[in-house]
This record gives sequence, structure tokens and C-alpha cells, in this order.
Amino acid sequence: MDFKDTIQQIVEKIAKQKDSIATEEATKTSFVMPVIAALGYDVFNPFEVVPEMDCDLVKRKGEKIDYAIMKDENPILLIECKHCKQNLNLHDTQLQRYFVASKARFGVLTNGIEYRFYTDLEKVNIMDEKPFLVVNMLDLSDNDIEQLKKFHKSYYNEQDILSTAQELQITIQVKEMLNRNFQMPDDEFTRYFVRNLNDGKYTAKLVDQYRPIVKKSIASVINDIISDRLNVAMKNENKEEKQMPQGVENENQQPNEMNEEKLPDGVVFQDREKGIVTTQEEIDAYNIVRSILRKYVDVSRIQYNDYKTYFSVNIDGSTWWWICRIYIGKRSKKICLPKDNYKTNEWIDIETIDDIFNYADGLKEGLDLALKEANYWLAKKNELEK
Repeated sequence: MDFKDTIQQIVEKIAKQKDSIATEEATKTSFVMPVIAALGYDVFNPFEVVPEMDCDLVKRKGEKIDYAIMKDENPILLIECKHCKQNLNLHDTQLQRYFVASKARFGVLTNGIEYRFYTDLEKVNIMDEKPFLVVNMLDLSDNDIEQLKKFHKSYYNEQDILSTAQELQITIQVKEMLNRNFQMPDDEFTRYFVRNLNDGKYTAKLVDQYRPIVKKSIASVINDIISDRLNVAMKNENKEEKQMPQGVENENQQPNEMNEEKLPDGVVFQDREKGIVTTQEEIDAYNIVRSILRKYVDVSRIQYNDYKTYFSVNIDGSTWWWICRIYIGKRSKKICLPKDNYKTNEWIDIETIDDIFNYADGLKEGLDLALKEANYWLAKKNELEK
């Protein structure tokens, strides 16, 4: 199991258990320790992970960090944990004190769900006020996973992380500023548009007049971006529909059968106008996919669309949130799995539809990708409707 799969398993566990975690210790045991282990460190080896390490600068208060990740007998990462329902904004000063008292270059404040990563970009050994990386385990992107992977025991390189930390830190602040102003433009943000559209002049009255217009304009631009992306996805879908997997062109063309009133044996549906034939074997393959994935998602959301050249299993009947594609011809059978966020895909030969069970991991990845895309665009749609 690779790092991404391990993290995704932890995410599923957090989603199921977060409402049942009653204490800070339970948060550590159920949520934080598995993440430390996923990063390649043995939580029971004191040479790799030190619990309750002394971080008392004045040596009087007995202050201790929850976990210190060690390398060559020196701490490289401090982890301060809070209960999973705690607001982390109330606890960052505590981590600052621990940071000063140690030689670590990185500190993490977490409640087991959100992880805030800090370093000392502004002044050596003084923790920055702003984190350079914020990861929410319940809203995890592929980029978040890649950033987490940099702290893995096998890949850890202090200078590599520091080289990108400042850019990441600025990115977080810019995104926060944009999100805030997209929802309700403040005076300074609105004045930018007022000045540019009025030869550098602005008044308080103009700012108030422009504010709702700016908000609507931003929503319109975002809506156009979403529409453009969906249109591109639909064009790509139509383009791929016309392209058969190599070596199987026209295998399923059945002109004589298409003209018959009675459905041929093994056919459960046909559309004469579009030339689509849905066979019982395709439905059986679809049910195999459903049986594999039903433990991860409401099975009613797993649906299918049939095309002339392949059979697509998807989320909510969407043409672009597809999990896998299946081709069943007279001379060959294939299953297609999405790769790299739908940028590429892979057609794999199978002997029988039962071989689909051998690709459960790939189907789970396809489901995760489809759900991520569906949730992202549905959230964007809801935001715009508000």
C-alpha cells in the first residue's frame, strides 16, 4: 500500500469516528499516531518518536511537547495535539514556546483533523505566526498529500521543504484574502475596481455602489470558468466515445440485429437511433463494480451510461465523473481506469468479467477521483447559487 492509500484509509477512519472521540488522548491514539506511522516513523521507537519531550525553556514549568519526531538524535518535527473538536486558533502560542526551546525547524499544531505546519522563515528559532501549510484531513487534495509526503521518513529533506515554505505560506494568505473578498468585497478590494474604472477617482458612495456589482461579477467569472471546464470535459467525452481501444474497432456493430423488433439474446436494451446496444454481460460487469464499491459510497450513486464504443460506470449518472469504462467485444474484453485526475487513462485486457475483481484498488481510486470532482463542482455550484 502506497502513502496515498494509507492516508486515505486514515481519512475514512476520521470521518467515521470523529463524533465519538471524547478526549485529547483518544484523538492522539486514533487520529495522530496513525498519521505519524504513515509518515514512516515507528511510534514505539524512542529513537524515532519521543512522546512528552521536555520543551521547557526556563526549566521550571515542566512544559512538554506531545510528540517529537527525531533524526540523528535531534528533533526535526514537533507535534502539539488538541482534542478533535478544539479550535486551533486558541493554542498556537503554546507551540511557539515549545519551538523556541527546541532545535526543530518545523512544528505542527493539530486536532487530528486539521494540521498546521510552521517554521521560522522570518527569524531563526522563532516560530512564524502564520503556518506555511494547512492540511484538513476531511478536505484533502492531491497536493496536500504530496506536501505531507515531504515529511515522510524516506523523503525528508529539510532544505527542500524550506525552499517552498515561503511560497506556500504566501499562497495560504492570498487564498484566504481572495475567499473573503469573493464572498463580500471589502472597501480596499472594491476601491481597486472603482479607481480603475473612474480614472483613479473614488468616493465612499461609489465604493458602496460598486461592492454588490463586484461580488456578482466575481460569481459570474467563476461560473464561466466552471462552465468552460464542464464543456471541455463533455467534448473530451464525446471525442473518446468515437475512439475504440486499439484492436477492437467495430466489433460490436450488429446492423441486422439493430433492425429487429425483438431484442437479441443477451441484449437488455438497444437504441436504434444512436446505435447503442446494452448487453447482459455489461450489466453483470456493472454489478460487479457496484459490489466492490458499495462499502465506500451509497450504492444508488453508482450508475452507468452506455455508448456505442464502451460502457461507463460513474457517479450520479455524470458523463465526466466516471469510475471506470468497460469494453466487451466478441474477441476481447477490457477495463479502463482513470489516471492523473482524468488527464490519462489505462485500458487493461481481461479474460472474463470476473477479472474485474482483480482491480478493486484501481476502482477505489476511480471512485475517490469521481467523488472528489463531484463534490468540488457541486460545492462551487451551491456557492454561486447563494
